[in-house]
Amino acid sequence: MTGGFTLTPAASQTVKVAQSTTMEVIGGAKPPMGWLQFCKAFASDCAVKPAKPVRVKLSAAKLAELDRVNRAVNAEIAPVTDMELYGVEELWTYPTEGKGDCEDYVLLKRRALIEAGWPRQALLITVVRDLKGDGHAVLTVVTDRGDYALDNQAEDVKPWADTGYTFVKRQSQADANQWVLLGDGIGPVGVATAP
Repeated sequence: MTGGFTLTPAASQTVKVAQSTTMEVIGGAKPPMGWLQFCKAFASDCAVKPAKPVRVKLSAAKLAELDRVNRAVNAEIAPVTDMELYGVEELWTYPTEGKGDCEDYVLLKRRALIEAGWPRQALLITVVRDLKGDGHAVLTVVTDRGDYALDNQAEDVKPWADTGYTFVKRQSQADANQWVLLGDGIGPVGVATAP
């Protein structure tokens, strides 16, 4: 049991590892206010020293583990806005009472994977614009086969470029408390293709 939910093995599931692409970092960015507030409330989660960036060697077994975590958290947590749950516009925290918003899903998935032995430097909280143009957060996993997204709006773990989202900024691989601006090599932000 991890973070309030149980991870069960996938039932003879075959997961094909696709080649993805890596997001381009084009500069520094300010951390979201929600992250700064989260770090005040959960100081031990943010008290990490800078470390060398890591790309996880992605195998079918590793991708299946990402899929299990994504599906387990998505099934366990009911989507509720911070305003409905806490009476505030924005609050990054771990889901409580089986409810939370996108950042809460991301934080729980990140914690579950770190507890399972995944390197923190490869698990990056990422701010995007979703298909409706709304602000949203996903967990990006940096691998030797490109960057993958774990998302509470999708059951499948998929390459970031297949989400259809506009990727704005994410945590730095070297330092989780520093954030970086993302690009596609053309414009100011990374735009993924529609699935």
